[in-house]
Amino acid sequence: MSLTKLLAHPLTQDMDIDDPLTTSVRREIIRSKPFLSKLYQEWYKRLAHDIPVGDGMVLELGSGAGFFKDIIPETITSEVFFLDSVDAVLDATQLPFRDAALKAIVMVDVLHHIPNSEAFLLEASRCLKPGGVISLIEPWVTPWSSVVYTHLHHEPFEPDVKQWEFPSCGPLSGANGALPWIICSRDSHVWDDLLPDLRVESITPDWPFSYLASGGVSMRSLSPGWSFSSWRFLEKLLSPLRTKLAMFAAITIRKNNS
Repeated sequence: MSLTKLLAHPLTQDMDIDDPLTTSVRREIIRSKPFLSKLYQEWYKRLAHDIPVGDGMVLELGSGAGFFKDIIPETITSEVFFLDSVDAVLDATQLPFRDAALKAIVMVDVLHHIPNSEAFLLEASRCLKPGGVISLIEPWVTPWSSVVYTHLHHEPFEPDVKQWEFPSCGPLSGANGALPWIICSRDSHVWDDLLPDLRVESITPDWPFSYLASGGVSMRSLSPGWSFSSWRFLEKLLSPLRTKLAMFAAITIRKNNS
């Protein structure tokens, strides 16, 4: 038996990743694994901190497996397929909102699953009010993450592709884990022409080991919940090396005020 099979979470081991039922099961996994739940709570607090005060709606994309609405109850949750746990089924490139209706769009591990990222960002720019934000937690490209995502993860991870697009297949199997880095870092010089109303306000690479220790949504937990703070302490000690070690990044994109 391979190591991957040995560590696979028994609830999703033989499930189709694109089956909506898999997302529902992952929702239960996130809540039932103390270490992973604490990691998501940290991520959600980071997203919530980015949300501007004032009028406007908050939209979460890819909400199916998570619990961001527990943190910000007024959030409109959404998915690309029907689930009882979300408020809306929608396409991120054709959002059903009037111009300037949203003050924030938040997401965890979603941007790299959108087949046409440029179309999404243009649509997000239309729907965001001036000063509104897109706040994301996404995979990031570093020497360490490239090894992990290339050899230990099922999703494609292709930092050398030229396009911001990939062929659309399944809602979760279709992906390029390197896309957030490509869009927000490698190709940041094209934003003035392609996305003149948006700017990348901040990028914070982090979390080199904690997601691995949690087992994520597809593996058994590799570390008990009580050890979460110790792992985060270690990661903070290693923060000077985050451009070499980070597996994720917190990204804030803001719409210009004018």
